Amino acid sequence: MIASARRARLSSYRLGDLKKLITARLSRLHTPSRPRLHTPTLHTPSLLRAASTMSRSTVDLGHMTIKLLPALSDNYMYLLIDKSTKQAATVDPVKPEHIVSAVESEGLHLSTVLTTHHHLDHAEGNEKLVSMVTGLTVCGNDDRIGALNKTVKHNDQFKVGSLTVTCLETPCHTKGHICYYVTSEDLSDKVVFTGDTLFVGGCGRFFEGTPEQMHHALCQVLSSLPPDTGVYCGHEYTVSNLLYAQHVEPDNKALSEKLQWAKDKRERDTPTIPSTIGQELSFNPFMRVSEASVQNHCKTTDPISTMKFLREEKNGFKPKM
Repeated sequence: MIASARRARLSSYRLGDLKKLITARLSRLHTPSRPRLHTPTLHTPSLLRAASTMSRSTVDLGHMTIKLLPALSDNYMYLLIDKSTKQAATVDPVKPEHIVSAVESEGLHLSTVLTTHHHLDHAEGNEKLVSMVTGLTVCGNDDRIGALNKTVKHNDQFKVGSLTVTCLETPCHTKGHICYYVTSEDLSDKVVFTGDTLFVGGCGRFFEGTPEQMHHALCQVLSSLPPDTGVYCGHEYTVSNLLYAQHVEPDNKALSEKLQWAKDKRERDTPTIPSTIGQELSFNPFMRVSEASVQNHCKTTDPISTMKFLREEKNGFKPKM
Protein backbone atom coordinates (compact mmCIF):
# COMPACT_ATOMS: atom_id res chain seq x y z
CA MET A 1 0.00 0.00 0.00
CA ILE A 2 2.86 2.36 0.74
CA ALA A 3 4.32 1.73 -2.74
CA SER A 4 0.88 2.27 -4.32
CA ALA A 5 0.41 5.61 -2.51
CA ARG A 6 3.90 6.74 -3.53
CA ARG A 7 3.12 5.94 -7.18
CA ALA A 8 -0.13 7.94 -6.95
CA ARG A 9 1.72 10.96 -5.52
CA LEU A 10 4.38 10.76 -8.25
CA SER A 11 1.68 10.61 -10.94
CA SER A 12 0.03 13.67 -9.42
CA TYR A 13 3.32 15.57 -9.43
CA ARG A 14 4.03 14.64 -13.03
CA LEU A 15 0.53 15.69 -14.12
CA GLY A 16 0.97 19.06 -12.40
CA ASP A 17 4.35 19.61 -14.03
CA LEU A 18 2.91 18.67 -17.42
CA LYS A 19 0.08 21.22 -17.03
CA LYS A 20 2.60 23.93 -16.14
CA LEU A 21 4.75 23.07 -19.16
CA ILE A 22 1.78 23.14 -21.54
CA THR A 23 0.59 26.47 -20.10
CA ALA A 24 4.05 28.04 -20.47
CA ARG A 25 4.41 26.88 -24.07
CA LEU A 26 0.95 28.11 -25.03
CA SER A 27 1.76 31.48 -23.47
CA ARG A 28 4.89 31.78 -25.59
CA LEU A 29 2.91 30.90 -28.72
CA HIS A 30 0.49 33.75 -28.08
CA THR A 31 3.16 36.34 -27.33
CA PRO A 32 5.60 36.22 -30.26
CA SER A 33 8.64 38.43 -30.07
CA ARG A 34 8.99 41.18 -32.69
CA PRO A 35 12.40 41.65 -34.28
CA ARG A 36 13.53 45.28 -34.11
CA LEU A 37 15.07 46.98 -37.09
CA HIS A 38 16.96 49.64 -35.19
CA THR A 39 18.56 49.55 -31.78
CA PRO A 40 19.99 52.64 -30.10
CA THR A 41 23.55 52.37 -28.86
CA LEU A 42 22.74 53.03 -25.22
CA HIS A 43 20.54 50.69 -23.15
CA THR A 44 20.11 52.55 -19.86
CA PRO A 45 16.60 51.74 -18.54
CA SER A 46 16.26 54.94 -16.50
CA LEU A 47 16.99 57.16 -19.51
CA LEU A 48 15.78 55.17 -22.52
CA ARG A 49 12.45 53.79 -21.37
CA ALA A 50 10.16 52.03 -23.80
CA ALA A 51 8.16 54.53 -25.81
CA SER A 52 4.98 52.58 -25.07
CA THR A 53 5.29 53.50 -21.37
CA MET A 54 5.45 57.25 -22.09
CA SER A 55 2.48 59.54 -21.90
CA ARG A 56 1.21 60.92 -25.18
CA SER A 57 2.19 64.48 -25.98
CA THR A 58 0.43 67.21 -27.95
CA VAL A 59 2.06 70.21 -29.62
CA ASP A 60 -0.47 72.96 -30.28
CA LEU A 61 0.58 75.51 -32.91
CA GLY A 62 -1.37 78.37 -34.43
CA HIS A 63 -2.89 76.49 -37.38
CA MET A 64 -1.98 72.87 -36.70
CA THR A 65 -1.88 70.38 -33.85
CA ILE A 66 0.58 67.49 -33.70
CA LYS A 67 -0.07 64.50 -31.48
CA LEU A 68 2.93 62.30 -30.60
CA LEU A 69 1.84 58.69 -30.22
CA PRO A 70 4.55 56.35 -28.85
CA ALA A 71 4.63 52.82 -30.30
CA LEU A 72 6.65 49.61 -30.04
CA SER A 73 9.78 50.10 -27.95
CA ASP A 74 11.01 53.54 -29.04
CA ASN A 75 9.03 54.60 -32.14
CA TYR A 76 6.89 57.67 -32.62
CA MET A 77 3.76 57.82 -34.76
CA TYR A 78 2.22 61.21 -35.39
CA LEU A 79 -1.22 62.65 -36.00
CA LEU A 80 -1.10 65.94 -37.92
CA ILE A 81 -4.30 67.97 -37.56
CA ASP A 82 -5.41 71.00 -39.55
CA LYS A 83 -7.31 73.10 -37.01
CA SER A 84 -9.52 74.92 -39.52
CA THR A 85 -10.96 71.81 -41.21
CA LYS A 86 -10.36 69.00 -38.68
CA GLN A 87 -8.71 67.08 -41.51
CA ALA A 88 -5.79 64.92 -40.41
CA ALA A 89 -2.83 62.91 -41.67
CA THR A 90 -0.90 60.25 -39.82
CA VAL A 91 2.85 59.63 -40.08
CA ASP A 92 4.16 56.03 -39.92
CA PRO A 93 1.10 54.48 -38.20
CA VAL A 94 2.67 51.19 -37.12
CA LYS A 95 -0.11 50.71 -34.52
CA PRO A 96 -3.22 51.71 -36.50
CA GLU A 97 -5.71 50.99 -33.73
CA HIS A 98 -4.12 53.78 -31.66
CA ILE A 99 -4.43 56.18 -34.58
CA VAL A 100 -8.08 55.33 -35.15
CA SER A 101 -8.83 55.75 -31.44
CA ALA A 102 -7.23 59.22 -31.42
CA VAL A 103 -9.07 60.22 -34.60
CA GLU A 104 -12.42 59.15 -33.21
CA SER A 105 -11.87 60.82 -29.83
CA GLU A 106 -10.99 64.13 -31.53
CA GLY A 107 -13.76 63.97 -34.13
CA LEU A 108 -11.30 64.18 -37.04
CA HIS A 109 -11.43 63.21 -40.71
CA LEU A 110 -8.35 61.10 -41.43
CA SER A 111 -7.48 61.47 -45.11
CA THR A 112 -3.77 60.75 -45.56
CA VAL A 113 -0.94 58.43 -44.50
CA LEU A 114 2.57 59.87 -44.75
CA THR A 115 5.01 56.95 -44.86
CA THR A 116 8.66 57.93 -44.47
CA HIS A 117 10.12 54.55 -45.48
CA HIS A 118 9.33 50.87 -45.86
CA HIS A 119 10.83 49.39 -42.66
CA LEU A 120 8.23 47.41 -40.76
CA ASP A 121 8.51 49.46 -37.59
CA HIS A 122 7.20 52.40 -39.66
CA ALA A 123 5.03 50.94 -42.43
CA GLU A 124 3.69 47.63 -41.10
CA GLY A 125 0.40 49.19 -39.95
CA ASN A 126 -0.58 50.65 -43.33
CA GLU A 127 -2.56 47.70 -44.64
CA LYS A 128 -4.53 47.26 -41.43
CA LEU A 129 -5.24 51.00 -41.27
CA VAL A 130 -6.71 51.12 -44.79
CA SER A 131 -8.97 48.22 -43.83
CA MET A 132 -10.19 50.22 -40.81
CA VAL A 133 -10.57 53.63 -42.54
CA THR A 134 -11.88 53.85 -46.10
CA GLY A 135 -10.62 56.26 -48.74
CA LEU A 136 -7.15 56.85 -47.34
CA THR A 137 -4.37 58.22 -49.54
CA VAL A 138 -1.15 56.35 -48.62
CA CYS A 139 1.94 58.31 -49.65
CA GLY A 140 5.51 57.12 -50.01
CA ASN A 141 8.41 56.66 -52.41
CA ASP A 142 9.12 52.93 -52.24
CA ASP A 143 7.10 50.05 -53.70
CA ARG A 144 8.01 48.00 -50.61
CA ILE A 145 5.56 50.18 -48.61
CA GLY A 146 2.32 48.37 -47.84
CA ALA A 147 -0.97 49.77 -49.21
CA LEU A 148 0.90 52.48 -51.16
CA ASN A 149 -1.45 54.23 -53.60
CA LYS A 150 0.30 57.60 -54.11
CA THR A 151 3.96 57.55 -55.08
CA VAL A 152 5.58 60.90 -54.31
CA LYS A 153 8.86 62.45 -55.40
CA HIS A 154 11.05 65.39 -54.42
CA ASN A 155 9.17 68.71 -54.13
CA ASP A 156 5.75 67.18 -54.77
CA GLN A 157 3.09 69.12 -52.87
CA PHE A 158 -0.46 68.38 -51.72
CA LYS A 159 -2.90 69.55 -49.08
CA VAL A 160 -4.12 68.20 -45.76
CA GLY A 161 -6.96 70.60 -45.13
CA SER A 162 -5.40 74.07 -45.37
CA LEU A 163 -1.89 72.75 -44.66
CA THR A 164 0.67 72.28 -47.44
CA VAL A 165 2.79 69.12 -47.43
CA THR A 166 6.06 69.21 -49.41
CA CYS A 167 7.84 65.91 -50.05
CA LEU A 168 11.62 65.84 -49.64
CA GLU A 169 13.62 62.91 -50.99
CA THR A 170 16.33 61.94 -48.48
CA PRO A 171 17.67 58.55 -49.62
CA CYS A 172 20.39 56.82 -47.59
CA HIS A 173 18.84 55.05 -44.61
CA THR A 174 16.65 53.49 -47.29
CA LYS A 175 16.70 54.29 -50.98
CA GLY A 176 13.10 55.53 -50.93
CA HIS A 177 13.14 57.60 -47.75
CA ILE A 178 10.93 60.72 -47.75
CA CYS A 179 10.73 63.56 -45.24
CA TYR A 180 7.49 65.58 -45.14
CA TYR A 181 7.72 69.36 -44.67
CA VAL A 182 4.39 70.85 -43.58
CA THR A 183 3.50 74.54 -43.50
CA SER A 184 0.46 76.65 -42.72
CA GLU A 185 -0.89 79.04 -45.34
CA ASP A 186 0.79 82.07 -43.75
CA LEU A 187 4.04 80.07 -43.10
CA SER A 188 3.84 80.84 -39.39
CA ASP A 189 3.78 77.11 -38.59
CA LYS A 190 6.53 74.92 -40.04
CA VAL A 191 7.32 71.30 -39.16
CA VAL A 192 9.18 68.43 -40.79
CA PHE A 193 8.65 64.71 -40.20
CA THR A 194 12.07 63.15 -40.70
CA GLY A 195 11.52 59.43 -40.06
CA ASP A 196 14.92 57.77 -39.72
CA THR A 197 16.95 60.33 -41.68
CA LEU A 198 17.35 62.97 -38.96
CA PHE A 199 17.05 62.26 -35.22
CA VAL A 200 17.51 64.69 -32.38
CA GLY A 201 21.32 64.82 -32.14
CA GLY A 202 21.91 62.11 -34.72
CA CYS A 203 20.93 60.43 -37.99
CA GLY A 204 19.93 57.02 -39.29
CA ARG A 205 22.31 54.28 -40.36
CA PHE A 206 23.31 54.17 -44.01
CA PHE A 207 21.57 50.87 -44.82
CA GLU A 208 20.95 51.58 -48.51
CA GLY A 209 23.02 54.67 -49.19
CA THR A 210 26.31 56.49 -48.92
CA PRO A 211 27.92 59.29 -46.86
CA GLU A 212 27.44 61.55 -49.88
CA GLN A 213 23.70 60.91 -49.82
CA MET A 214 23.35 61.55 -46.10
CA HIS A 215 25.41 64.71 -46.43
CA HIS A 216 23.05 65.89 -49.16
CA ALA A 217 19.98 64.97 -47.08
CA LEU A 218 21.12 66.63 -43.85
CA CYS A 219 23.41 69.45 -44.93
CA GLN A 220 21.66 70.59 -48.08
CA VAL A 221 18.00 69.50 -48.08
CA LEU A 222 17.04 69.68 -44.38
CA SER A 223 19.55 72.38 -43.41
CA SER A 224 17.94 74.67 -45.98
CA LEU A 225 14.63 74.69 -44.09
CA PRO A 226 13.89 77.69 -41.83
CA PRO A 227 15.72 77.36 -38.50
CA ASP A 228 12.47 77.49 -36.51
CA THR A 229 11.08 74.43 -38.32
CA GLY A 230 10.02 71.83 -35.78
CA VAL A 231 11.70 68.43 -36.20
CA TYR A 232 9.59 65.33 -35.52
CA CYS A 233 11.66 62.17 -35.93
CA GLY A 234 10.88 58.46 -35.87
CA HIS A 235 12.57 57.28 -32.66
CA GLU A 236 13.41 58.29 -29.11
CA TYR A 237 17.20 58.06 -29.42
CA THR A 238 18.05 61.51 -28.09
CA VAL A 239 20.11 60.70 -25.00
CA SER A 240 22.29 58.10 -26.71
CA ASN A 241 22.77 60.40 -29.71
CA LEU A 242 23.80 63.35 -27.55
CA LEU A 243 26.22 61.26 -25.51
CA TYR A 244 28.00 60.45 -28.76
CA ALA A 245 27.81 64.09 -29.88
CA GLN A 246 29.46 65.11 -26.60
CA HIS A 247 32.24 62.63 -27.35
CA VAL A 248 32.77 64.44 -30.66
CA GLU A 249 32.46 68.01 -29.31
CA PRO A 250 33.08 67.98 -25.53
CA ASP A 251 33.28 71.79 -25.36
CA ASN A 252 29.98 72.48 -27.15
CA LYS A 253 27.87 74.38 -24.58
CA ALA A 254 24.61 74.10 -26.51
CA LEU A 255 25.15 70.35 -26.68
CA SER A 256 25.85 70.00 -22.94
CA GLU A 257 22.71 71.94 -22.08
CA LYS A 258 20.59 69.87 -24.48
CA LEU A 259 21.94 66.61 -23.08
CA GLN A 260 21.06 67.56 -19.51
CA TRP A 261 17.60 68.68 -20.67
CA ALA A 262 17.06 65.38 -22.50
CA LYS A 263 18.14 63.31 -19.48
CA ASP A 264 15.68 65.22 -17.30
CA LYS A 265 12.90 64.62 -19.82
CA ARG A 266 13.56 60.88 -20.04
CA GLU A 267 13.72 60.52 -16.26
CA ARG A 268 10.14 61.83 -16.25
CA ASP A 269 9.12 59.49 -19.11
CA THR A 270 8.34 62.42 -21.39
CA PRO A 271 9.39 62.76 -25.06
CA THR A 272 12.39 64.80 -26.17
CA ILE A 273 10.56 65.60 -29.43
CA PRO A 274 10.37 68.07 -31.14
CA SER A 275 13.65 69.76 -31.82
CA THR A 276 14.19 72.46 -34.46
CA ILE A 277 16.44 72.70 -37.49
CA GLY A 278 18.27 75.61 -35.84
CA GLN A 279 18.91 73.58 -32.69
CA GLU A 280 20.17 70.60 -34.68
CA LEU A 281 22.65 72.84 -36.48
CA SER A 282 24.05 73.87 -33.09
CA PHE A 283 24.69 70.41 -31.60
CA ASN A 284 24.07 67.54 -34.05
CA PRO A 285 27.51 66.45 -35.32
CA PHE A 286 26.04 64.94 -38.49
CA MET A 287 24.74 68.39 -39.47
CA ARG A 288 28.02 70.03 -38.41
CA VAL A 289 30.44 68.13 -40.66
CA SER A 290 31.85 71.40 -42.02
CA GLU A 291 32.68 72.72 -38.53
CA ALA A 292 36.36 72.67 -37.56
CA SER A 293 35.61 71.21 -34.12
CA VAL A 294 33.90 68.19 -35.69
CA GLN A 295 36.46 67.77 -38.45
CA ASN A 296 39.28 67.90 -35.91
CA HIS A 297 37.72 64.96 -34.10
CA CYS A 298 37.53 63.04 -37.37
CA LYS A 299 41.04 64.10 -38.46
CA THR A 300 39.89 65.31 -41.87
CA THR A 301 38.84 68.57 -43.49
CA ASP A 302 36.51 66.95 -46.01
CA PRO A 303 32.79 67.05 -45.02
CA ILE A 304 31.97 63.76 -46.76
CA SER A 305 34.86 61.96 -45.09
CA THR A 306 33.76 63.51 -41.81
CA MET A 307 30.24 62.14 -42.31
CA LYS A 308 31.63 58.68 -43.07
CA PHE A 309 33.88 58.71 -40.00
CA LEU A 310 31.08 59.86 -37.68
CA ARG A 311 28.66 57.18 -38.83
CA GLU A 312 31.19 54.39 -38.57
CA GLU A 313 32.34 55.51 -35.13
CA LYS A 314 28.78 55.97 -33.88
CA ASN A 315 27.84 52.44 -35.02
CA GLY A 316 30.18 50.98 -32.41
CA PHE A 317 30.12 53.76 -29.81
CA LYS A 318 29.71 52.67 -26.17
CA PRO A 319 29.19 55.70 -23.92
CA LYS A 320 30.70 55.86 -20.45
CA MET A 321 28.04 56.28 -17.82
